[in-house]
Amino acid sequence: MINTRVSELLGDDGRSSWIVKDKLFQEDHMFRRLKKTAEAEGLPLLKQALYYAREKHSRQYRKISMFSDERIPYISHPLLMTCHAHAMGITDDETLAAVMLHDICEDCGVLPEELPFPEKVQKTVDLLTRRDDFSLEQYYRRIRSCETACIIKLLDRCNNVSLMAAAFTDEKMTEYILETEKYVVPLADLTKRGEYSDAAFLLKYQICSTLENIKAMMRR
Repeated sequence: MINTRVSELLGDDGRSSWIVKDKLFQEDHMFRRLKKTAEAEGLPLLKQALYYAREKHSRQYRKISMFSDERIPYISHPLLMTCHAHAMGITDDETLAAVMLHDICEDCGVLPEELPFPEKVQKTVDLLTRRDDFSLEQYYRRIRSCETACIIKLLDRCNNVSLMAAAFTDEKMTEYILETEKYVVPLADLTKRGEYSDAAFLLKYQICSTLENIKAMMRR
């Protein structure tokens, strides 16, 4: 039974779906924003990646929230990450393209070398692709070898932990939090002196504060 004050936050139907209802975060708005940015700032790889990712992720959806029946198109995830990256000052064309493409090989059956993008983008996406025969240690060891892969993984995990409470069970959240604290958060320290240092600071703060809030809620 949801108490009266909490129901005010969730709305009449007891559901919270700000990311779906807020136009700022809808995929069409984010796509247009990034396309305009790519054209204005001369980022041809980003523009190409927008269309490529939209095609490959078509008919794919994010995990369904336990609080909503809304099916969120999967493309919203890389779009939100790329908007986030650019808003924090990441403007390198290859990096932004890799953000948009980071799940393509893992989720769409495309090999890294098949991506119609430069070798640096292919390599970064390859490092971010989790394979069944890799342990977590092996997977993150590969990511740690590349500063660009590190910042993209931080962006990815930041987006995921921000929304996981709506889709994960407590058991799954516990597993995800432990993995994040052991493997993902330390990636920020590998970028603290590089070109992504400011972004890494912000991402580490958001990830850690989100995890602490979720843990506090789970203790209740």
